[in-house]
Amino acid sequence: MTDVREPRHDLADPKVLLLDFLDYYRVVVGRKVVGLAPEELNRSRLPSGWTPLQLLKHLVYMEERWLRWGFAAEPVLLPWGDQDDDGKWQVRPEETVDLLLAAMDLAGARTREIADRSALDDKAAVGGRFTTEAECPSLGWILTHVLQEYARHAGHLDVARELIDGSVGE
Repeated sequence: MTDVREPRHDLADPKVLLLDFLDYYRVVVGRKVVGLAPEELNRSRLPSGWTPLQLLKHLVYMEERWLRWGFAAEPVLLPWGDQDDDGKWQVRPEETVDLLLAAMDLAGARTREIADRSALDDKAAVGGRFTTEAECPSLGWILTHVLQEYARHAGHLDVARELIDGSVGE
C-alpha cells in the first residue's frame, strides 16, 4: 500500500482508465486508514459524526451495491450492511481495519471481473438492486459513480487524517 500512483498518462481506453483510477483510489483510502490507532479509527472529528472505519466500511458496501448487486444482479446478503435502520453508518465490534481493507480489495477484484466480461454501454441486469429495465444504468455510469464516491470520500479521509495527526497528501 506504499506505492500510490495515478494511472499512466498515456492511457486512453475509458474502461481501463475507470478501473485503474478505482484501484488508485482504493490504495489512497487504504493509506489514509492504515496506521491509525483503534481509538482514532472509531472516533469522529467532524460534526457529521462519521468515523474513518465507518467510511471505509461504507466504501466496501457501496461498491458491492453498485457492481455485484446492482450491475450483475448477484445476491448480496446485506447490501445495506454498512448502515443502521436510520441510514447512519455503523461498524460492528469485530470489524477491524484489516478485515475491511481485505474486503475493499476483494470488492475491487470483483469489480474488475464484472467489468472484464462487460462493455461500458451494457446495462445493469434486472433482479438485484434494480427491479425494472428503466432503472438500469450502464456499466460506464456505474463505474463513474463508484469512482466519484471513492474520490470524494478519499478527500473526506484526507481532512480527517489531517485533523488526527497532521498527515496530508496521497
